[in-house]
Amino acid sequence: MPQMAPLQWTSLYIMFSMIFFIIMLINYFWFLTSPINISQKSKMKMLHQMNWLW
Repeated sequence: MPQMAPLQWTSLYIMFSMIFFIIMLINYFWFLTSPINISQKSKMKMLHQMNWLW
């Protein structure tokens, strides 16, 4: 693995955005496969409202 000293801001931004995107995908698919409880139904409503806002 090369040294981390000459790392640029663009590569740092790309790396952290990819890590964030992978984490969001894992959370999304885990949320789809998880059983729906009463508390998760309210989370579903909040997610739908946030999707409409976005």
